[in-house]
Amino acid sequence: MRSTGGSDAVSRLAAALDDLAAEDLAGRFGPELLDRLGGLLTASNRLAAQVARTVRECELTQAAEHDGLKTMASWLRGHAGFSAAAASRLVGSGRALAELPAVAAAAVAGVVTPEGVAAVAPVAAPKHLAAAQAQGVDVAGVAAALAEVAATQPYAELRQVVHHYLARLDPDGPEPDPTEQRSLVIVRHADGSVSLRGELDAVGGEKLQAAVESITQATRPSGDTRTRAQQSADALVQLADNQLAAGSLPVLRTVKPHVVVRVDLTDLVDPSRGPTAGRMGFGATISAARARWLACDGTITRIVLGPEGQPLDLGRSHRVVPPHLRRAVEARDGGCVFAGCDAPSHWCDVHHLIHWAEGGDTSLDNSGLLCERHHTKVHHGFRIERQPDGRWRTWRPDGTEILIFPRLGGDTFCSRAG
Repeated sequence: MRSTGGSDAVSRLAAALDDLAAEDLAGRFGPELLDRLGGLLTASNRLAAQVARTVRECELTQAAEHDGLKTMASWLRGHAGFSAAAASRLVGSGRALAELPAVAAAAVAGVVTPEGVAAVAPVAAPKHLAAAQAQGVDVAGVAAALAEVAATQPYAELRQVVHHYLARLDPDGPEPDPTEQRSLVIVRHADGSVSLRGELDAVGGEKLQAAVESITQATRPSGDTRTRAQQSADALVQLADNQLAAGSLPVLRTVKPHVVVRVDLTDLVDPSRGPTAGRMGFGATISAARARWLACDGTITRIVLGPEGQPLDLGRSHRVVPPHLRRAVEARDGGCVFAGCDAPSHWCDVHHLIHWAEGGDTSLDNSGLLCERHHTKVHHGFRIERQPDGRWRTWRPDGTEILIFPRLGGDTFCSRAG
């Protein structure tokens, strides 16, 4: 069996880590904690350099074969629990330290972070080293300069310097196809939520950032406590909403792309039903409350199923909110009527104040515009109401009213007038 100790130095390191873990941090003040953190970060950088150096030697000696694996990347995934990206990055960093001594020295000294080493690693790729040699480039001098930048400049600056160097190696080469640099992976989880992972080229990334930022900056209601990440995610969903509503996306098998929800009528009208009452087109399950929200301003198709689930009758599809009614609601409300929100009308759904599935009319008096965020809020306990004078008021789930600002005489108003 292989020893887990490795060497006396590793054993001493493990003992030192045990001592650190035993230290009580409670009651220490900020400056003392920051001093401790600074030392730990330097030590962490140094340790990461040793890990990368060792991975490189394992690669050169084909150590992974000892455990029946072909590469160190696969060993790191299987034995150390690394993700594929992290394993590849560590292997690349080990190769870079072997080829760029100045960077290795800075990393071993702890003045360059593992992220900095990974950023420099493309310089040591075989094709780039070959190009540098063919052009008489002093790679050692380049490495020394990169080590200086990595140790003294922000990470973003280091990335720019590395990119500039690599671009100068092949100034007359063909312009890369930007589509080859783009990827998007959508991973669906058990609860129906999704995670996004992707890469975009510089131009594609700029387009996406410009579009998301335009929506993020245009919808910043007072009292908004969302994080920057939440605002960007909401903006991305709003982009999808806008495109789906525009009806200009490519047709899928004779049908325009749309959000599909299948829900039994009994579940739709009964708010006490469980969280998995509705099933969406790509397989996610949602609650009856969420289904009612989507059904506020959608197209409904009645399908009668037999006892074994076979369709027996297909009713004609009809739009819950017809176009002429939506135009009237937009003209009256002008945008989202939730207190403090200034989202424009084209970002909004038409909300039934009393849901049509519960007997509410599809009429101007029973309708109000709500953006996606606040439409969700209203279907999860918040409440809106239009006053006889045309103003909208908003209440929280606990019954307290959301007030924007006081007026003279103690009166308040909360949202736009209709």
